[in-house]
Amino acid sequence: MNNRPFLAAFVGVFVLLVAARSVTSQCPVPALTSGLQSPGKIIFSTKGSLLVTESGTGVNTGRISIIDPNNGTRRTLITGLPAGFSPPNNDLAGPSGLAMHGRTLYVEISLGDAVIAGPLPNSVIPNPNPSSPIFSSVLAIHFSASVEMKTNGFTLSAADQVALKTGATVDLSNGGGDKITVELVADFPDYLPEPRPGLPNAVRQSNPFGLALDGDHLYVAEASGNTVRSVDLQTGNFSVLTNFAPLPNNRGFGPPVVEAVPDSIHLVGNQLLVTLLSGFPFPLGNAQVRAVDPVTGNSTPFITGLTSAIDVLPDGGGGFFTLEYSADMLAGLPGRLSHLSSPTSAPTVSSCLITPTSMALDDRKGEMYVTQIGTGQIVRLGGLIH
Repeated sequence: MNNRPFLAAFVGVFVLLVAARSVTSQCPVPALTSGLQSPGKIIFSTKGSLLVTESGTGVNTGRISIIDPNNGTRRTLITGLPAGFSPPNNDLAGPSGLAMHGRTLYVEISLGDAVIAGPLPNSVIPNPNPSSPIFSSVLAIHFSASVEMKTNGFTLSAADQVALKTGATVDLSNGGGDKITVELVADFPDYLPEPRPGLPNAVRQSNPFGLALDGDHLYVAEASGNTVRSVDLQTGNFSVLTNFAPLPNNRGFGPPVVEAVPDSIHLVGNQLLVTLLSGFPFPLGNAQVRAVDPVTGNSTPFITGLTSAIDVLPDGGGGFFTLEYSADMLAGLPGRLSHLSSPTSAPTVSSCLITPTSMALDDRKGEMYVTQIGTGQIVRLGGLIH
């Protein structure tokens, strides 16, 4: 089954305002930043900037933006990252997950156009001419604190992508004396064989869509493969840490179960928290957050009762925030942010977000930053924690 993390963008703009332990919706609320190019994941850098992945505007126009969390000013860290139009809806897919340690930023590259639509319904086959040789990979970008604070951007060329594929380290200069280096640290298969009757060359595409870092290991949420991969940063070797079983379908139509579709991952304490979006027809209340042991791969339910789960974060005080892309994808309902004082408590909910994809929390200020892919915005939500 071809599971895409997102549907077409909904019409309209919704945002939310959360106060203390209760939630009050006021729509709309001005965005912190607008004009982003299909923003996906967001994290804080080690210097306190916001870093955001964007799919871009066309083939190989993916970029990472640096956002000032105080005033929303945007600068480009790097553009020209791999991106391509993926089946079945020709959605532009490029950079996805982010993780940072010291002055190294790890960047996931998602499926792009490594596959194309096959001749049978809901089938895909290898693309003989993909737009990039490094789709379904993880890059490491090394840059100084001074570059982060002042750069106006670097560009990765098509030749640079080829060089990375061969294992070379690419040094980039922006003409102003600033330099960064880029390495390929993990190169996943673009697809795995999945032959079907009448289509022996059918495949299942890769779609790395979430990234977490723990010491010398990266953990990758593989949305299409329904797995978490473990990557050894010293060698680039990777293996499957855990597989996620299908989820029950309570829609009353479609198959009895749907695919899990893991789409974000975070290291919280000694466990990995993974959100499961769920596949079409996107059951109501059957998406969840799973806790995964990074040593054994054992997986257990952590937060249940969600719909279209897209992200999860601790609140710094024992509770958790969950982010849902939509309260009901088929009905076109807005997304929602929920706060739970514990994994099993009843949540306080605000449902005034439009196509949210990721969140970053400043727990010192009690402010949340949420990317909205359909509106090209980052929304800042204040007063979350007291």
